[in-house]
Amino acid sequence: MASNAMFATVASLVGDPARAGMLHALMDGRALTASELAQVGRVTPQTTSGHLTRMAAVGLLSLEKQGRHRYYRLASQAVAQMIESIMQVASGLEGKRPLFVGPRDVALRTARTCYDHLAGRLGVALADALVAGGYAELASDAGLVTDAGIQLLNRMGIDVDALLARRGKRASRVLCRPCLDWSERRPHLAGAVGAALCAHSFQNGWIRRIPASRAVAITPKGQRIFREDFGVHLE
Repeated sequence: MASNAMFATVASLVGDPARAGMLHALMDGRALTASELAQVGRVTPQTTSGHLTRMAAVGLLSLEKQGRHRYYRLASQAVAQMIESIMQVASGLEGKRPLFVGPRDVALRTARTCYDHLAGRLGVALADALVAGGYAELASDAGLVTDAGIQLLNRMGIDVDALLARRGKRASRVLCRPCLDWSERRPHLAGAVGAALCAHSFQNGWIRRIPASRAVAITPKGQRIFREDFGVHLE
């Protein structure tokens, strides 16, 4: 169990508005430079450097160096899950006051990335369809992919055996688990399978990123694939 001191340290780091903005920006799973994160946090490069150093030192961020460039990303899935949970609580508290929803909020609620897997209405509908079709089973804190699900994923071009092999080398990554969606308040699919579905959707043009947001747009091809092959209906 974490000590009270470490709990307070993490809470203090996440609680700063500029740092919170930076962490939120990294929730789409990509690595960003200090300059990019300075724009997100609306602070000077010098202040950004201090923020990033503190968050990396405690283990919230990891640093990747490529030549002269330095990139920051969330250090782990656990950090992303913590941020998503805080967003869920904040959303519930904010909902007690009048809330005016703009177009960007609509896009985020429709489909977005939650670190490396799909969230929003799309992510929840995909999880529902997989469960209804007998391809997956989700409990409150665990999940599994059935034999029928493995066959479906293999037909879609996702090698589940490869996922299992990688999981054997990285025991910390769960194959399949529910992740409570902050906007839908119901689970979407996370774990190695959720990440593979998200990556596969990008690679095959089913979804595309929306600039300056972790919202994603579902392409016409994606609408058809999700509807016909997975049984997902977003209308």
